[in-house]
Amino acid sequence: MLKIGSHVGMGSPNYYLGSVNEALSYNATTFMFYTGAPQNSIRTPLEKLKILEAIDLMRSNNINPQDVVVHAPYLINLANLNEEKSKVSFSLLLTEVNRTLAMGCRYLVLHPGASMDYDRNEAMNQIAHYLNIAINNNPGITILLETMAGKGSEVGKTFEEIAYIIERIENKNGIGVCLDTCHIHDGGYDLGQIDEVLHHFDKVIGLDYLKVIHVNDSKNTIAAHKDRHENFGFGYIGFDKLINVIYHPLLEGKIFILETPWVKQNEKDKISYPPYKFEIETIRNKTFDPELKEKVIKNYLK
Repeated sequence: MLKIGSHVGMGSPNYYLGSVNEALSYNATTFMFYTGAPQNSIRTPLEKLKILEAIDLMRSNNINPQDVVVHAPYLINLANLNEEKSKVSFSLLLTEVNRTLAMGCRYLVLHPGASMDYDRNEAMNQIAHYLNIAINNNPGITILLETMAGKGSEVGKTFEEIAYIIERIENKNGIGVCLDTCHIHDGGYDLGQIDEVLHHFDKVIGLDYLKVIHVNDSKNTIAAHKDRHENFGFGYIGFDKLINVIYHPLLEGKIFILETPWVKQNEKDKISYPPYKFEIETIRNKTFDPELKEKVIKNYLK
């Protein structure tokens, strides 16, 4: 079974149960969510999240909770060598680790952070230091370092930087990778040469560490280092290359998550609509639909 889903919301009144229902409405077999707003540290207490009801609904619909992915908030920057700021980030990371495990999940996707004006190797050493503490004290968690596009001083813009951090993790069962197709395209990896990219990944990091793939198209040409997602098949990567990623034999059994933009009728519109049900359908059919965006809008306006 193809493990394909998208980012979904989690808000009141149904919280986690609402996340599962949203994923099911897209005919997904997995999904990804934030345990709270990614821009702040305010978190709804676990006892209000309807966790048991959500897990029961997943299991009755053949979704394994251990295939569901949590994304850590953007506020976390373990690479910042300012001691006060890094400790605040680490505290929030521990909160997310606790919530991930409490919600029956194992995978927590984390942006490695930005080195700011500090030495890059020192910043990566510090990331590994904090990850070791989090992983060693929380059996069952697997923190997935996300590949980045290389904006500013982002850490993780090459496979080599991800490998540098992983090499310094003591419990290798607690660390992994989330590969983002938009990010690595914007970072300079050519997905038209997917065999070569995966073999390079395997040589530098190891494909066993790759647990989740964000399958996003890109609004930018290769090596733009900008990180602007586009709908599946509508960007500079293109439908065929992304399909080749999803159905590549070396990636069989991996978890695929869409983080593509919601669709608007026009750029000035404030209202937008989720495309995931339709994108998942085209992925399963392996057939590009040039009218997908129009179909999304018609579906929600009918």
